[in-house]
Amino acid sequence: MRKLLHSLPLAALLWVLPFSLAHADRIKDLTTMAAMRGNQLIGYGLVVGLQGTGDGSDLSFTTQSMKTLLNRMGVNQENPLSDFEAATSGGKIDLKNVAAVMITADLPGMSKPGQRIDINVSAIGKATNLRGGSLLLTSLRGVDGQIYALAQGSLTATGVDAGGAGSKVSTGVTTAARIPSGATVEKAVDNSFDKADNVLLNLRDGDFTTASSIIQAINAKFGGDVATALDSVSIVVRAPMDSSQRVSFMSMIENIDVQPGEPPARIVVNARTGTVVISRNVRVSAAAVSHGTISVSVAMTNEVSQPSMLSSGGTTQAVQNADVKVSEPNKPMFLFQPGVDLRQIVDAVNQVGATPSALIAILEALKSSGSLRAELLVI
Repeated sequence: MRKLLHSLPLAALLWVLPFSLAHADRIKDLTTMAAMRGNQLIGYGLVVGLQGTGDGSDLSFTTQSMKTLLNRMGVNQENPLSDFEAATSGGKIDLKNVAAVMITADLPGMSKPGQRIDINVSAIGKATNLRGGSLLLTSLRGVDGQIYALAQGSLTATGVDAGGAGSKVSTGVTTAARIPSGATVEKAVDNSFDKADNVLLNLRDGDFTTASSIIQAINAKFGGDVATALDSVSIVVRAPMDSSQRVSFMSMIENIDVQPGEPPARIVVNARTGTVVISRNVRVSAAAVSHGTISVSVAMTNEVSQPSMLSSGGTTQAVQNADVKVSEPNKPMFLFQPGVDLRQIVDAVNQVGATPSALIAILEALKSSGSLRAELLVI
């Protein structure tokens, strides 16, 4: 049997796998623990070390931030305002190498002080490029105004711009950057994992069938009514009060394989890129579809009208002629029988040679006519 599997192509191997193995998912991939919810952090800081691509001295908040920072560092204590102005006018400080930025980060649930998290840095002033800059020590606050992390480090920017002789080429976004592991957690967020009597699991995609399958799988493994459902999203699990036992118990639960419910019939259309994704449960009722485009072409020809040698008083004139043609391709109509599935829809559309934009138009028309048994999402 092993030799047979090695000799089959990948597409055939997918058919060989049992249905239960191909579609069983772990509980940890279908749910998230309510106690492990993340939190958003934000902060304001300065990036230094830029090569003349910073804000400059025109922005008041960048100048004020730099002045305040120097005062905290013990510079210009006696007369900070006049000394700072003298320093900038004398060329000792070049604010073209400084940029005011906003820092954002996601603090994962159960993060402890000393752990590192990634941060995003975005320019808010006149800075044109953050490449090569370094973020100065910045505090990151939560929605409650408290400091939960401190950020600092060298920026990693993926955007590149280059120019010369009046031409400029830009790739990516040059005013946004990241610092992997650029912030240190200073304060932990309280959670109820080791205090609550029960553990709450939330489904990533609410579904009654999936919630029922998870409850049956947990109760079949541990017996009794260990798991109960609140609704199509939330599941309450009774867990041991001892913290070490609770961790082991949740480890066993998250590795249980369950059979999730089929996702709802849905078609996702990206009108900008022409991408269309159709789920397996999409059905179409009886409908006849015909799609065609009318093209108009105008050909301009320039000619010269030369008078005859026998004529008198004639002048040579430039004449412009236009040739207008209207063409409409012969697109055959295709018929959808009641209850056709995804493969039949794709085959019918491919048979008439419809482009992605034409497919989007057909799907929107089917939805408007009431023949499409699916949710149509246009992004």
